[in-house]
Amino acid sequence: MLGYIRFADQLSAWFGKTFGWLIILMTFGMAYEVLVRYAFNRPTPWALDLSFIMYGTLFMMGGAYTLSRGGHVRGDFIYRTWRPQTQALVDLVLYVLFFFPGILALVFTGWKYSARSWGYAEVSVNSPAGIPIYQFKSVIVAAGILLLIQGLAQVFRCIICMRTGEWMHADEDVEETEQLLIRQAAEAAAAAAAKAQR
Repeated sequence: MLGYIRFADQLSAWFGKTFGWLIILMTFGMAYEVLVRYAFNRPTPWALDLSFIMYGTLFMMGGAYTLSRGGHVRGDFIYRTWRPQTQALVDLVLYVLFFFPGILALVFTGWKYSARSWGYAEVSVNSPAGIPIYQFKSVIVAAGILLLIQGLAQVFRCIICMRTGEWMHADEDVEETEQLLIRQAAEAAAAAAAKAQR
């Protein structure tokens, strides 16, 4: 189980970080659109569609990474007061009853949706550029498969936690800015207090 959890976490992290670079592309794309639209009065017919496609792809492909890091929304105001074994049991039941059926529906429905789109080489109807979008419909299936892989790792985490009483967390590879600032402020305060005692 531990080997599978590490594999799933690494796979999810690789996809999440790789597709995270779409933020940079979206930023440059929208900056270009704003520049040519307002400075040169030459709006592009493709910029809005492309930003939707990139944002949707980023959102979908980052889902498994977010799941591996415990970043999805939950009712923490109740959940955090429970013992780890209780949390793990509730999580396990919820994965079986809701997560896996929903993700399997996403994969199978996404497959049909994507296959139909590939069949007639679907293009965007929202802009005159007619950007091909059929290849991006495949992201639905890919994201669902990644979520299935990571979901199984989360189930293994639940089983391990029910046995040991401790959660196995993913490796820390990013930190929220406010957490970093809080830590730096605490370190600075501790250093100032130590200096004042001398």
